[in-house]
Amino acid sequence: MTAISFPSSATLQRLAPGVALSLAVAIASSLAAPLLNLLTGGRLSLPDMVIALVIGIALHSLASTPRFEPGMTFCVKTLLRWAIGLLGLRIALGDIIGLGLGIALLIVASMILTVAVAIALSRALERGSGFGALAGAANAVCGASATLATATVVPDYPRKSADIAFAVVMANAISTLVMLAYPPLCLWLGYDARHTGIVLGATIHDMAQVVGAGYAVSEPVGNTAVIVKLFRVFLLLPMVLAIGWWFIRQGERTGEAKVPMPVFALAFLALCLVNSAMMASPALAAATSYPAIKSALGFTSQWGLLVAIAALGLGTSLRSILTIGWRHMVVFLGATFIILLAIIAGLTIMG
Repeated sequence: MTAISFPSSATLQRLAPGVALSLAVAIASSLAAPLLNLLTGGRLSLPDMVIALVIGIALHSLASTPRFEPGMTFCVKTLLRWAIGLLGLRIALGDIIGLGLGIALLIVASMILTVAVAIALSRALERGSGFGALAGAANAVCGASATLATATVVPDYPRKSADIAFAVVMANAISTLVMLAYPPLCLWLGYDARHTGIVLGATIHDMAQVVGAGYAVSEPVGNTAVIVKLFRVFLLLPMVLAIGWWFIRQGERTGEAKVPMPVFALAFLALCLVNSAMMASPALAAATSYPAIKSALGFTSQWGLLVAIAALGLGTSLRSILTIGWRHMVVFLGATFIILLAIIAGLTIMG
């Protein structure tokens, strides 16, 4: 049996400055988000992830020293993977099974098509496969979280940090816009509550906007939208691993794409199964204090993602962001359009 090895004191001292700075930015963003909402009377509400990214980018000149680099790298890679693994607690297989095989296959097909088109479009516009994968995953799965997860298997290239930051910001901005635009579109298309929920849950990037759009229409629409969205989150790990293997098979020379298996992927799936079992047995969940444990681990996952994106911002130069041109925008918007078109076409065919 292999013994579990813990970081040495020297390693912890090397990581501490970068981790502490990333954590400080994350805390600042968590305090700034509600304050911004309060000061603007609710007219401007930004997720703490976006605020953490912006603060981090603003402090890039401070963070771009060898002292902070090891800890920031740890946050963006190792901490991020464990935080993603804990996302498995959001999934209950029973709710997903209730969607039906046809809808499940439609969602899977639309996600694959979105990533494939984004990569092809990015290549055609000379933005590279890496950005195409990031933009495709952000649209196909779950916005910022999917972008960060996909970044772990995308080969390194000079503009990678800037591309990740751009995809995160775009995912939030576009998600907010479509949250307002898609419900009227579904009404115009004559969709009932179930079909409207499917469209909203299958096409909007982030969970918060899915909830906002769905329950703004009605409770049945919101319930369906959340279940569909959770199914997309469930497919996060398979999608990331598939993208990683694709890069390996392509023989990309810009860096080594190493699929982060099996630990955090297995943790994701294991926690999904545990959550499903507990949801099916409320008595067992109560006896084992599962709700409290789930809440604590969910809190840990949320903060892990927040610290990771703060570290990403700290490692991203504002100059590199400002040089991003219209081609990046076209790739991202193209992926947004494709997944919407695929879902509408699929529902039309299925009747």
